[in-house]
Amino acid sequence: MILSLTVEVILYNAHSLKEKRAVLQRLFAHIGGQQNMAVSELDYQDLWQRAEFGVVAIASSKTVCEQMVQRVCNYLDQQHDLEATSIEQEWL
Repeated sequence: MILSLTVEVILYNAHSLKEKRAVLQRLFAHIGGQQNMAVSELDYQDLWQRAEFGVVAIASSKTVCEQMVQRVCNYLDQQHDLEATSIEQEWL
């Protein structure tokens, strides 16, 4: 099973592209490394306080994919320097 997320976030404390990249690098390292999922920035690369990225979970069952995605959503909710404004799920 393959489940993809498209996440749009607002980064409140980013005042430059360099600060935005630092926040996203930390976020992507956690999702990619600890959650063992693929993640990539998709849009708004030239805006300081807005980002869109994709996350892909691949597992042998629907339940495992959903658990993986739920961990990512919980992690995003715990972040104080960004707010997820949109999360879209799609089964592939």
